[in-house]
Amino acid sequence: MAASLATGALAALLLVVAPFIPPTESGITGGLWCGLALGWAMLAVLSVRFTDQPQRWAAAPALMLGISGLLLVTFGSPVYEVFLWVWPPTLLVLANWMGMRAHRQLRSWSRRVLVYPVIATLALGSIAGGLETVREAADATAYPMPGRSIDVGGHSLHLNCTGSGTPTVVLEPGAGEMSSVLGWVAPAVAPNTRVCVYDRAGRGWSEPADTDQDGAQIATDLHTLLERGDVPGPYVLAGHSFGGLYTLTFAARYPEEVGGLVLVDSAAPAPAEQGASPGTAGSDKMLRRVSILVSTTARLGLGRLYGMLDYGSLPPRSRQEARASVATARQLRSTIDEYVQGGPSTDQAASLVDFGDKPLVVLTASVGNAPGWSADQDAMAALSTNSVHRVVDDATHASMISDEGDAAATTQAILDVVSSVRSGGPLVR
Repeated sequence: MAASLATGALAALLLVVAPFIPPTESGITGGLWCGLALGWAMLAVLSVRFTDQPQRWAAAPALMLGISGLLLVTFGSPVYEVFLWVWPPTLLVLANWMGMRAHRQLRSWSRRVLVYPVIATLALGSIAGGLETVREAADATAYPMPGRSIDVGGHSLHLNCTGSGTPTVVLEPGAGEMSSVLGWVAPAVAPNTRVCVYDRAGRGWSEPADTDQDGAQIATDLHTLLERGDVPGPYVLAGHSFGGLYTLTFAARYPEEVGGLVLVDSAAPAPAEQGASPGTAGSDKMLRRVSILVSTTARLGLGRLYGMLDYGSLPPRSRQEARASVATARQLRSTIDEYVQGGPSTDQAASLVDFGDKPLVVLTASVGNAPGWSADQDAMAALSTNSVHRVVDDATHASMISDEGDAAATTQAILDVVSSVRSGGPLVR
């Protein structure tokens, strides 16, 4: 019994990293299920051959898991969309039946120590998975996409612009976040000029991308999005946390289109003397598979549990949209991938070495900073001869956009840069 179940778990892990298993959510899930099926098949065969307590019932989960896994690996996403609705009730019924058969046919301590815990895990997973599938379907209806979806080449990104006037403000949320977390800032900027929020690939209402989403790719996609969305420059880019890296990279690549910058407690670019440290192709592929495997836990509602503990200080509508988005496997996977690409992104942001006399405001939270953070903020402020570095009292890294009062300081910095771009004069100190 122990050897069969352990073999199934080991086979599942090996199949997840096997090169012949597609590096997609459907492929990884299918490989996982095929491995578990092997363990149940071993139990059915070995218990008949070598013991006086044959467990022929174990062939049922072996067939169910094995056939489902093969279908997912072979046919991919079309089957997976149906699978998300079918597997929870099917597995719950199967788990109850397995428990009854084990109770009748297995007269061993292993029934309580090994089999019952595994069956209980399958039952709980089926209930959690079913509830999450229903909740995500309800969220899609309750929170329709504002704005537009625009193809940027292989995938579509969500763009929502409000207000009118020039320059256009483009907001970049931090790592792992989507456009709704800017629920305090965007509406406050809109009465003064045009402001656009968007979702990076895999976030909010945007589709996932097949390419690595480092800072250079994000800047390229954003440029394509604005161009195809008929949003002309000049732009005032405002980025929070990791979003600051992307605004710096965008400004370095498209300097003639950027009129000003606001860096909101931004991550710092890599030091000039630090060279890039690209990973190997093999390690990148392995990280991609691990990212997909970890993100599938959101299918059991774990992302939703996290979301219920966060975003409480946002406006009600923005709060619910952010919680609905963070609950999805798509957003969790894109968040993991974003941190994996953190090294290249900081290197690419360092390509902006001189912002001339264009207006630049650097905002720094006063609470919870790591050693050297303030010096990094000073260094970014030195990119322009027309810059201001402001420390926001009693603000934390997150509260710079999530708290209404601290977000007001972010809004004011954006409006100050907009005024400077319009007048061509220096920033207000």
